[in-house]
Amino acid sequence: MLHVLPYLVAVWVFLTGCYGLATSRNLIHAIGCLSVCQAATYVLLLAVGYRRGGTAPVFSDIAPGSRPVVDPVVQALALTDVVVGATVTALLLALVIQIAKRHGTVDPDELRELRG
Repeated sequence: MLHVLPYLVAVWVFLTGCYGLATSRNLIHAIGCLSVCQAATYVLLLAVGYRRGGTAPVFSDIAPGSRPVVDPVVQALALTDVVVGATVTALLLALVIQIAKRHGTVDPDELRELRG
């Protein structure tokens, strides 16, 4: 049971963010909930890349193959995920600022003119 706990945590964090996104009455709150959904991917990547007893993948002091190491690709994906998440959040917040300037509200229900 303990080996599936990180995956269950990732699903719980993702579903919590999706619930907040679906029930949001404010665009800024929706962006925060989207960031929570993004945080679930961090937990998932950490769960995938974890190895019991693994060390950093730097082979300066040990011979390759002598002990288990963690996967450096998963670490690179996690770092890329953080950068992409921060960029998307910044872009969405800039869009919300422009919506607030032009329409005077951040409530999605009051933005009737944006509907097609």
